[in-house]
Amino acid sequence: MITLPCVSADGKPTKSGISTLTAIKNGATTAKTVSEQTGQPMFKVRSGLRELVSAGLVMQTEDTYNLTEQEINEIKFKIGRTKHSSSNNKKT
Repeated sequence: MITLPCVSADGKPTKSGISTLTAIKNGATTAKTVSEQTGQPMFKVRSGLRELVSAGLVMQTEDTYNLTEQEINEIKFKIGRTKHSSSNNKKT
């Protein structure tokens, strides 16, 4: 069985990493709640969280995980860019 990493070689989150980051963004703060929200087994969630912490995308305080400022700013940038693109595509 091959376990896919949560962070690619270029430091960007993979599909599994995005799933984990999305769960954290939506309120999952422990490995257990990330596992419940993503449907991934605990061993994959734990290893993925370690990778995301090492990549600087997630902060760990004891057994609690949160997005880092870097990741929060990236999400805000993507949301802002999407809204800007959507408003440019609307016909007036």
